[in-house]
Amino acid sequence: MRLTLARHARGARHADKTRRRRSRRRALYGAGGLLCATLALGGWAAYHRLDGNLATTDIDARLGDDRPARTAEGATNILVLGSDSRAGANRAYGAHVSGARSDTAMLVHLDADRTTAAVISVPRDTVVHRPPCPRPDGGSTPEERAAMFNTAYTVGGSACTVKTLEEMSRVRVDHVVEVDFTGFKKLIDAIGGVRISVPQDIHDPKSGLDLTEGTHHLNGEQALALVRTRHGIGDGSDLGRIRLQQKFLAALTEQLRSDRLLSDPVRLYRVADTATSALTTDEDLGSLRALTALARSLSGIEPDDIDFRTLPVRPYPQDPNRVVAAQPEATELWRAVRGDGPLPPAP
Repeated sequence: MRLTLARHARGARHADKTRRRRSRRRALYGAGGLLCATLALGGWAAYHRLDGNLATTDIDARLGDDRPARTAEGATNILVLGSDSRAGANRAYGAHVSGARSDTAMLVHLDADRTTAAVISVPRDTVVHRPPCPRPDGGSTPEERAAMFNTAYTVGGSACTVKTLEEMSRVRVDHVVEVDFTGFKKLIDAIGGVRISVPQDIHDPKSGLDLTEGTHHLNGEQALALVRTRHGIGDGSDLGRIRLQQKFLAALTEQLRSDRLLSDPVRLYRVADTATSALTTDEDLGSLRALTALARSLSGIEPDDIDFRTLPVRPYPQDPNRVVAAQPEATELWRAVRGDGPLPPAP
């Protein structure tokens, strides 16, 4: 009888322990599920925030079908524009300057295999035929036979710049990325600045740049002054500035390749938040998914595989402060881009 009672007591204690263990497991599973749901919800909210940061413009709808044929299948052409707008926070860089121009225009050509890239800068002072461009509110801008390239942005925004570039090059532009002064500065600060070597002392009170020859770690404000400077280097023309801009982009590309950004999720989110807030893109590129897919496709391109070029130009006969495309070099350069082939030797 005592043995039977003892067995019942041990069984009751065992059952009680089992119930407690099951209760703890259910609590842990519930907490784990709640944690997973919270993380998923937080990730969705972060994704939604980054996706909503991007401003877009519908280039294809505005330009219609009268455009050059697309480049070889798989190749991609991206027009990168730096706007000199003084609207909003950009007023600090010269409120007296009205309107906006494309201070920087670079066509980035990514080959079909994603093993090489070409970056072709178009000097803003290049005299071109500016075709009539559609206005966002209807109608069109007037045609001009001899206009500075950067005025296309002034009269018709990025769509007119695309139309003007496509007419002069017969290269189809697939995507557009725009950034203004403030956005560029914030983006460089979010990355943590850029380390670059400058070939000479640069003192330019107009852009605010004051650097000695040698290597410097530039913050956003200094980097912006560097890519804007004209009067502190060379002959004061846009060509000297383009060389500095390309040098800066090469340094930035090298740094992003060697940086441990992907291993720091907090910093990565901060950079992504700043980047998506700073950029305006065409609608096809205007989502976090599209930008991420583009970034992944570039993983096989090493910094040494990027060929920086400037559109070959010569002085404009009617105005020595302007330039025009030099022939036949310019035509040969654009032909190579259209064919997704190697670029001709640099002049």
